[in-house]
Amino acid sequence: MKRLTLTLLCFVSSLLSAQGLNSKKELIVYSSTSINKKSVHQSVQQETDRIFDKLVTIRREFHENPELAGHEKQTQEKIKQYLLDLGLEVKTDIYGYSVVGILKGDQKGKKIAWRSDMDALPNDYPDPETFKSKIKGIQHGCGHDIHMAVGLGIAEVLSKNKKSLKGTVYFIFQPEEETFKGAKEMLDKGLLSIINPDEIYGLHVTAMPVGQIMVKPNEMFAYQKRIGVQLKNGLSEEETKGLTKKISEFLSRIQPGTKPWELQSIVDPKIGLTNPDTIFKDYLFTDGKFTTYSKNNESFLETYLYETNSSNLDKIIPGVQKIIEDSGYKDKLLSVSFIQGNPTVINDEKLTTSAKKILQNLYGKNTVAADYGQVPFFNDDFSYFQQKIPGVYFFLGGSNFKKGVIAMNHSSDFQVDEESIRTGVKNFSSLLIERLNRN
Repeated sequence: MKRLTLTLLCFVSSLLSAQGLNSKKELIVYSSTSINKKSVHQSVQQETDRIFDKLVTIRREFHENPELAGHEKQTQEKIKQYLLDLGLEVKTDIYGYSVVGILKGDQKGKKIAWRSDMDALPNDYPDPETFKSKIKGIQHGCGHDIHMAVGLGIAEVLSKNKKSLKGTVYFIFQPEEETFKGAKEMLDKGLLSIINPDEIYGLHVTAMPVGQIMVKPNEMFAYQKRIGVQLKNGLSEEETKGLTKKISEFLSRIQPGTKPWELQSIVDPKIGLTNPDTIFKDYLFTDGKFTTYSKNNESFLETYLYETNSSNLDKIIPGVQKIIEDSGYKDKLLSVSFIQGNPTVINDEKLTTSAKKILQNLYGKNTVAADYGQVPFFNDDFSYFQQKIPGVYFFLGGSNFKKGVIAMNHSSDFQVDEESIRTGVKNFSSLLIERLNRN
């Protein structure tokens, strides 16, 4: 072994001489760092494999006992106890049923947060799992049970590697994501006066293939807005139909022959998110229907729209106003406005580039897939954290097409390949270690 090591050092020395690493001391430090780094991530993989079955079990417990937004009491208790058993400092008094676990490394350094959402959905879709929900009308139909298992797994792996951590990791288990309320409330109730992360990371399981991670800088989703039109003196059924058709046509910009509202296409290699020519970029469309109603002799027209380009948003209201005026309703028009619109997830460019490079260097180029589009319909209140803290939001593949497992969120027969837990814990534990150990 000694001879092999010396031979290797001599070989590396010759390769690095052009880079200025000529001294024996510099070379030994460089080689020692590389060896230690490899050892740390081998430990991450081994620990992930060791706890995998335990994480599957707790995920299934979450799945069988789902709780709606604002009611995550049992979920909070389970997470709290898990983190306490790991030796983390735990806070549960910030907002609602939130949990924050604090893991301090053995060395000083920067502070990083990992966020997992907790709540389930109000639905009663067919569930192909044997460990179905025990609560009628409530399901983990969006994958938050997977997210919590991944978050707990990362906490356990990192707690076993405290000596390798230069800094602090905050594990934020956030309630009320489905109502787009929890993140903002945690911030409003003083989260950042208790913890002060330099960076924040999170994920969402998607219909991409299991084992795959996807990320891109800037917007991950389309901008989602609900536009409302108010007209006095009311409109007839025929007038309403004609006007909403004109507005819908104005609010439509798609590539010829494409249907970016068909979410099943996001995994299609020819037109999906991984193709530079994806149909999921540069589009504008409505959800295909208007809500129309009358009140106090006034007509109201409302619909959701999805726009990929933020610079186009300011043109929508004036454009709709012009459509209405040109249709002969100028004297009836009372208002056109966005009556609902949440911030969208926007990934920090520098952190995204760094994260992608780290994961590909550690676990192979195919670990992280390129994302060339923006997903419509969905969004995540992780965006509120990103308004305060530079952060990155990943997609984690959960489908296994050979097994018939399709992780299409909010749909019937939603199912996730639990190997995605292993993928998430291993990759993101390593990512956080690497990010902590960089200045």
